[in-house]
Amino acid sequence: MNAVLSIARKEFADGLRNRWLLAISLLFAVLAVGIAWLGAAAAGQVGFTSIPSTIASLASLATFLMPLIALLLAYDSIVGEDEGGTLLLLLTYPLARWQMLLGKFIGHGGILALATVLGFGSAALAIAALVPDIQLSLLLWAFGRFMASSILLGLVFIALAYALSSLAREKSSAAGLALGLWFAFVLVFDLGLLAILVVSQGQLSGDLLPWLLLANPTDIFRLLNVAGFEAAGSVSGLMQLGSDLPHGSGLLWACLLAWSAISLSLAFYLFHRREV
Repeated sequence: MNAVLSIARKEFADGLRNRWLLAISLLFAVLAVGIAWLGAAAAGQVGFTSIPSTIASLASLATFLMPLIALLLAYDSIVGEDEGGTLLLLLTYPLARWQMLLGKFIGHGGILALATVLGFGSAALAIAALVPDIQLSLLLWAFGRFMASSILLGLVFIALAYALSSLAREKSSAAGLALGLWFAFVLVFDLGLLAILVVSQGQLSGDLLPWLLLANPTDIFRLLNVAGFEAAGSVSGLMQLGSDLPHGSGLLWACLLAWSAISLSLAFYLFHRREV
């Protein structure tokens, strides 16, 4: 465990040195505050509207940003060490590969989690301080749920980045694979489901398609953050299909946790098979 914590501290310190924590925190804070007050500008409204609409807008934004940031943070974790000549050196120490990867996962996950709490938490504090008669219990519950699910989504893509980094032989290849993975999950997957829905003339929407949403962690994340709000009924597109899933948010949390565990297990397996 000491070896794992040493690797985690190194990765966290590298993230601080490279200004990852500061950059991500500022990005999240600025965007969250901007969405909270300007999210309804297209409808002719300027100012804070409601907690459900703010969380729904933030979830749509985080669906694009969180996977991308997680992949950028970790895509070169293995192949970068290999190209720099430090991977072989690290493996000469009494350090198992799973310990090295778990340490990196804890370090990168710590950076992402702290940046998420600092960034989105500052937006929650701004809303609590500046919006009169705000329902603090709902605000804390909504932002707590949103930040926890955002961190889990980020952990999924950090683990997937390790898997890609274990497969690639060059950092440029790992970057290309990471970008392709982002496109596949964030853009292409939902377009494919919409195509299936159109071709089937809506016949699959009541049984199969809602379950297919669980094959994409970004869709699980979005469903989690519209569930339980009255605003969820106004959500259009594929997210409406999520209302047909049983067990509500409990199933969605379990699926997001399962995605994290499966992705990290895949990364362990591919790193173990990598030749150095």
